[in-house]
Amino acid sequence: MFKKLTIVMFLVLSLALQSCAGGVSGLKSYVDPSDGYQFFYPNGWLEVPVKSGPDVVFHDVIESTENVSVVISPVPEGKTLEDLGTPSEIGYQLQKRAIAPPNSNRQAELINVASREVKGRTYYLMEYEVKIGEAARHDLASVTVSRGKLYTFNASTTDARWRKAKNVLETVVKSFLVD
Repeated sequence: MFKKLTIVMFLVLSLALQSCAGGVSGLKSYVDPSDGYQFFYPNGWLEVPVKSGPDVVFHDVIESTENVSVVISPVPEGKTLEDLGTPSEIGYQLQKRAIAPPNSNRQAELINVASREVKGRTYYLMEYEVKIGEAARHDLASVTVSRGKLYTFNASTTDARWRKAKNVLETVVKSFLVD
């Protein structure tokens, strides 16, 4: 009896330590030292080769339309995120230019914005409901400015998967950090 209890305790302790060692359970870390950003992404997701547009894209192996991406754009020298606008203003600009640009079959509604500080850097967080024809999606974004560049991190999933993926995608978006 004592031997079985010891084995069970050892297994529980091993699993607990293993999940703590990874940082965030069920997520892997991605670091881009040359562009100075990092984030977590779910296990079972793969990096997608891209030739232009986003700096990096990852998507779910099974639900391939569920993805995260990073886009880096120049901003005028010396401008901060706050100089570019409020969270709502930046959210609407992102909506018009990237989430649902003119002449696309997308319609987007900005439904939530927030601002947060991490290690002295301001990040704006946005949530969108997006319609593409009859299909619906949810997009979450985090933006910040560093070294004359606007970093936009986007996570997206279908409406059908939103309830299941929401907490993980919110964690992933909040994990996005820029040096």
